[in-house]
Amino acid sequence: MRRLLNTIYVTSEDAWLRKDGENLVVEADGKERGRAPLHALEGVVCFNRTGASPALMAACAEKAITLSFLTPEGRFQARVEGAQTGNVLLRRAQYRMADDPSRSVPIVRGIVTAKAANQRTVLLRALRDHGEKLETPQRKAFEDAEARLGRIARRTAEAETIDVIRGFEGEAANVYFGVFDAMLHAAPRELRFGGRSRRPPLDRVNALLSFLYAMLGHDCRSALEGVGLDPQVGFLHTDRPGRASLALDLMEELRPVLADRLALTMINRGQIKARDFVVDAGGAISLTEDGRKLVLIAWQERKKRELRHPFLGESAAMGLVAHLQARLLSRHLRGDLDGYPPFIWR
Repeated sequence: MRRLLNTIYVTSEDAWLRKDGENLVVEADGKERGRAPLHALEGVVCFNRTGASPALMAACAEKAITLSFLTPEGRFQARVEGAQTGNVLLRRAQYRMADDPSRSVPIVRGIVTAKAANQRTVLLRALRDHGEKLETPQRKAFEDAEARLGRIARRTAEAETIDVIRGFEGEAANVYFGVFDAMLHAAPRELRFGGRSRRPPLDRVNALLSFLYAMLGHDCRSALEGVGLDPQVGFLHTDRPGRASLALDLMEELRPVLADRLALTMINRGQIKARDFVVDAGGAISLTEDGRKLVLIAWQERKKRELRHPFLGESAAMGLVAHLQARLLSRHLRGDLDGYPPFIWR
């Protein structure tokens, strides 16, 4: 099984990255702040005005270490890539399937069914852990939402067209985020959820979710590239210049498990507070540098947690799930598996 390698997150305002032998070195304010061996890395994610030496960029490209540059809010800006790798026959099979709705419907159906099922599991775990703290109307809303998500998952599993499946995905999102605030049982007033808002996030919970989704997107793209798939060509998300549609597809079934659950945990345990966010003049909200560090530490710890993969029947770190799903998808595209087995959290 693939080994869980490290991802370096650089948040210092004016850090500089360079290569020293076979090590990545991070400098800030003229001093070395840290170093890591290149062979132990799978990615480097840089925020703010971080720069990197040409020698380091070349080494990362040669060793297939993803070097990405993001805004402080987590929005993608650029990445350094080496020569295209992977099996060209696999990518051609991906393109042919993406162009054939009759063949791509089963993949899309599995992704959205798993997403709705995993959203339902998040609600069930919240009910199990904190149901006694809910007032009767809130508990009833939770139970109704859980039942509706179950029905949506079953109906999605029988859908025959991608447009219908997309409709079920939107319905599931409305149900799920309609009760998301109730899962923040220990949140202060400043950390309440007022409905999903993306560009820009208009409350602190949305800012946290968007940041976590950006980290998950980075990992999903790396996983797809690692097995030789083209992250730009998806099945659920349509092609758009500059958009990693297949990475977005892979993210859907993993958002509730890796990102949403972590956001709920951090807020309910008081690990992140209102002071870890900043509001700009236009009302957009983002994490502070210290806030980003808190979230990234928790994100890395979450990825180390073990679970049992429902299809493979093996224990694996959460951080490897994207890689396992990318590999299963590639096996399906090659014809080794009759269908794509989505990840359903138990």
